[in-house]
Amino acid sequence: MDNLPISLPNECRIRRATARDIWSIRKMVLGAKLDPTQLRWQQFWTIECEEKLVAVAQLREFPEAQELGSLVVLPSWRGRGLGTYLTQHLIDRAAQPLYLECLGDRLAKFYAGLGFVPISHSELPQSLKLKFGISQLGRILFKIPVIIMQYRD
Repeated sequence: MDNLPISLPNECRIRRATARDIWSIRKMVLGAKLDPTQLRWQQFWTIECEEKLVAVAQLREFPEAQELGSLVVLPSWRGRGLGTYLTQHLIDRAAQPLYLECLGDRLAKFYAGLGFVPISHSELPQSLKLKFGISQLGRILFKIPVIIMQYRD
């Protein structure tokens, strides 16, 4: 891995998702109450430990941009750096400007530590404005603490 200061536990490996992973991915994403749209196994990377999926995340493709989304680490595997490792892996593979949405300051601090900075909705590429605009409406109407971020080296 290019910029990874941590390594995976010995019993874990990172790999691209396969078609047989889709139900596990859906269960993890829905269980974490994350955006259930565009859950295409082809966009996902997984961390498998002891022959079980324990972490997933995806790079969604948009014209002139990518979105890091659906990052989930199973509760029993948190605190071991898996989310950091998987996020850095996807950052290293991004071929377009990379964006994400997160809820609250705790997640924003996590992503800031990996090189993401908060941006305004107006700074988004056109291809992401509608998608991220829906969550911004929730932020305004229901005071949901959604933060838009962009990766900057």
